[in-house]
Amino acid sequence: MDIRKVKKLMELLEQSGMAEIEIKEGEESVRISRFGGAPQMMAVPVAAPAAAPSAPEGEAEPVVNGHPISSPMVGTFYSAPSPSAKAFVSVGQHVNQGDTVCIIEAMKIMNQIEADQSGTVVEIPVNDGDAVEFGQTLVVIK
Repeated sequence: MDIRKVKKLMELLEQSGMAEIEIKEGEESVRISRFGGAPQMMAVPVAAPAAAPSAPEGEAEPVVNGHPISSPMVGTFYSAPSPSAKAFVSVGQHVNQGDTVCIIEAMKIMNQIEADQSGTVVEIPVNDGDAVEFGQTLVVIK
């Protein structure tokens, strides 16, 4: 995608006051979202992700009591939009499908991770600032 188009989209997003815009051209896709007032570009995967890796032999996979929300990429886990802000979710909180539960930073791009179903948060097995792997459980809802 032409960088001039992306810059123009960022300007339009800023002028319009919209929170987010996503554009697809063929197999290319770009999502631009506002965080803290300034637009930032977020990568959107085009192909379907591969199956989550299984635990190495001899290691048992952790038992998850509920529905896990897994990381779609390798990156850094952030529980809030900024260090001084309140966390997106906490244990015991009800979330609806589509609610943001955390951010994964990958290659200096902040990617919002949304709940894929409604429920109550029963566990957050990662800490703020932890490095996470593809397929790693970020939040468990029930």
